[in-house]
Formats: sequence, C-alpha cells, structure tokens
Amino acid sequence: MAIVISHFNKDLFLYKIKFISDIFLRANVGVSYFFILSGFIMIVAYHKKEKIEYLDFYRNRIARIYPLYVVGLLLYFVTRYSDFGFYKTFLYLSGIQSWLPGKALVLNFPGWSISVEFLFYLVFPWLYNYLYSKGNKSIWIIAVLIWIGTQVFSNLYINSLSYKGPHTDSHEFIHYFPLWHINEFLIGSLAGIFFVKNRKEKNYDLAIVLVFIAILLSLVFIPLNFHNGLMAIFFVPAIYMISCNNGMITKVFSMKPLEFLGEISYAIYIIHIPVLYILRSFLWDNFHISQSNAVFWIYILVLMVVSALFYQHVEKPMRDYLRKLSFFK
Repeated sequence: MAIVISHFNKDLFLYKIKFISDIFLRANVGVSYFFILSGFIMIVAYHKKEKIEYLDFYRNRIARIYPLYVVGLLLYFVTRYSDFGFYKTFLYLSGIQSWLPGKALVLNFPGWSISVEFLFYLVFPWLYNYLYSKGNKSIWIIAVLIWIGTQVFSNLYINSLSYKGPHTDSHEFIHYFPLWHINEFLIGSLAGIFFVKNRKEKNYDLAIVLVFIAILLSLVFIPLNFHNGLMAIFFVPAIYMISCNNGMITKVFSMKPLEFLGEISYAIYIIHIPVLYILRSFLWDNFHISQSNAVFWIYILVLMVVSALFYQHVEKPMRDYLRKLSFFK
C-alpha cells in the first residue's frame, strides 16, 4: 500500500507532512522487501524436497504470477491504447524489459519487478539442487560478497558523473537492472535456510516495532540508495521475527480480513496503476472530479474491490487451471 500511495499524485494530503512525505517518496524500497521475502518463501516452500523438478517449478511459478501480469497489461490498454506497440508489448509479455535500460518501465510499469522475479525463478531450482539442498556453505560467502559489492557499486554509481538523475537510462540501469537485485533474492534464501533450521517461536512484538521504526528513520535521515538491497540489514531480521512471532502483532494480522488483504496483495500491486488511470479518466469525464484527496479515497476502495474480484475469479482459478495443463507435464 505504501507503494500504491507513492505512485499517487504528490498533491495528496500525506505529502503535506514532511516526515511522512519523506517516507512515501522512498516507498519503492518496499520492492526490495518483496525480493528478499521471495527468496525466503521459496526456501520455506521447498526445503523438505531433495530435488526440485525444473518443469514442475516453472509451471507453478507461471501459474502463480503470469495471469494477473497479463491482466495488468490489458487493463493498462483500456485508457492507454495509444501506447500499444508490438515491440513494447513483446518486451512486457516476455518479461525481459528490465534487462534493457530505457525500457524497464514500459507499459504497466510495476511489471519491471516481475521481470526481475523471472530471473529469480529461472535460477532458483539450480541453486536449490546444487547448493542449498546439499548444505554447500560457499553460497553464504558468495551471497554476502554479492550483497556488499552491489551496495558499494550502487551508491558509488549514483554519486558519480555517469548517473544522470531520475527519468534517465542511467537511473533505470541502477534501479531496475535484474543483476542488481539478485543479492536480495540470495540473502532472502539464506534467511529462509536459517529460519527452517533455527526457528524459535516467541513474542517478538517489541523487537518488530523497533526494527520498523529503524527502517522509517533510515529512509528519512540516511541519504543512501536503499533500493538495491541495503535495507536487508533490517528486512531480514524483520522477516525472521515476524515468521517466528507468537505475540499480539501476529494475532492481529492473522485475522481473516487482514489475511485476505495479504492474499490479494499481488493483485493490488500489479493492477494499481491501470486502475488509477481508468478511475481518473472515468471521474473526470463523467463528474469532472480531479481533486486528489477525493479521488484517493475512491481509488483505494475501488482498488481493493477490483483486486479481490481478480484474485477470486482470475488469479485462483487460472492458477489451478495452468497447473493441470498436460503440456507442462
């Protein structure tokens, strides 16, 4: 939701308060959390297997991610049909846009992160079969070195003459190029290995709150590039403690309505831009409403409802259908 808000009009009331504004202006760090969490979840889901079958894994990942990825593009074309082009559509549907500086944000731009995820899915079975499942300790050293190297390079690059600022190819290169995010997936996977071997359930409520306060303060007061995994120093302990927690925070977020919000979170993320474009066009054309604060509350409500509908009637049934197709077997 922080990412959704960060993509909304900056005239929104939340941007009138400096501390809160500073947080939402850097809310794209939430994608880094998503990448780390992906590595963590992959290990939790597969750690009992001796070996991952490549085709089974790819089938399940395509079934999980791709249907709504395509829906996001179709919704985008409802109001941005003039943007249609075979080349751009090919880049988006093939998931290779993030490999090409200047093209990473093509069409439904949140799709850039799914393009990066496709790389993670491509390499995970190999990593698991040859390193993780065999207890190969070298991956720990390799992952940490890749993480350190990425952070040093990212921050040096952004402060160099090669970086031309926002909305340039150099910005897309350092923020969206998939190889700058592999460190996050690797670190998340190692956190998952640590979790499945050392899980200790206890009340981490206070520690979780303190870690998230540290995250917010870092985003506001530390002028570094957190987008490429630097925040792992806080995200990893947060993910571990949330996963082990048996305190009040877990009890609250285990309530069915909040659990359902978690279920529809991918739909929220991948369709929030086209839904925003469609809603703005509809409200202006029919009611001449353009005032940001009014549109915002309507937008959040519509986004939740539409995401829930797509989750129930597209994401879940298509996932089950694709997993059963014979040509995947």
